[in-house]
Amino acid sequence: MSSTGVWVLSEQRNGTIHGVSYELLNRGRDVAQKLEAPLSALLLGHDLAQEEIQELIYHGADQVYVANHPLLEHFLAEPYQQVITYLIKTFQPEIMIAAATTTGRTIMPYVATNGIFAGLTADCTVLDIEEKTGNLLQTRPAIGGNILATIKTPTARPQMATVRPKSMKPSKRDNSRTGTIIPVELPPETTLTSRITFEQFVPDASQDMPLEDADVVVSGGRGLKKGENFALIRELAETLDAGVGASRDTIDRGWIEYPHQIGLSGKTISPKCYIACGISGAIQHLAGMQTADTIVAINNDPDAQIFRVADFGIVGDLFDVIPLLTQKLHALKAKED
Repeated sequence: MSSTGVWVLSEQRNGTIHGVSYELLNRGRDVAQKLEAPLSALLLGHDLAQEEIQELIYHGADQVYVANHPLLEHFLAEPYQQVITYLIKTFQPEIMIAAATTTGRTIMPYVATNGIFAGLTADCTVLDIEEKTGNLLQTRPAIGGNILATIKTPTARPQMATVRPKSMKPSKRDNSRTGTIIPVELPPETTLTSRITFEQFVPDASQDMPLEDADVVVSGGRGLKKGENFALIRELAETLDAGVGASRDTIDRGWIEYPHQIGLSGKTISPKCYIACGISGAIQHLAGMQTADTIVAINNDPDAQIFRVADFGIVGDLFDVIPLLTQKLHALKAKED
């Protein structure tokens, strides 16, 4: 059988397509066009609404392979691995891409090492196609984010990669698009099993504002001079109902905890507004936030790299600018109330 092109692993939560699936379709479309190959979405679940499946076509999929089974209603590694492995062997995709979410980071290595024996590059920030060979070029941070390594798997198929969520905008919805929905009938001899059962989902109450979901993020860098001064960032963030981010420098100095780190060795985010305070703009940091809709930079160095990507720049002492900005915002909110 010839290759069926590029596959992306779509994710669903309680029967609703997760937003990261549309980011993957945007990423996959670029790769598929360069290969002149079809782009397919693979969706696992149980009794999924036809309208939800159709959304994957509206967002760029040419085909959607749908596996339906009670054990696939929630993510469980063993039945997911059994189904995905069977489908790869049956339909032989050239490339398979998943998000570097809990699901993708769990299932992709499991699939790659159980019966497929394929190469897998994790946590990629860039995917491209090598012109002469058609091989997938998979770029990811290495050595603590200090370098970028480009990896390819010239012999094993499919070429497998996970990519960072929020590293690309979701594909645009086009309800005029048409495609094919392919219900996958697992053969009788394929009995899905799982040593784990799903009981319930308990959200992490310690994170009031996960950075990945925040519309606005205020971040602090080395320009804060000491950890205690993150109070300025937190106060501004609270005024804006924003998440609190940080550069790697501040994490290494112990000024704030790692979950706040943004960049190649931290989180990749794409908020509506990103406010960088005292951050110079090293390439490792820019890679984690440059897809924000609007970037505001506050720095006393007019030549700071951060101003090259900023939509609005304030050259000034953050210890003067941030309290004034916070004060003005408080006044505006008081007027609205």
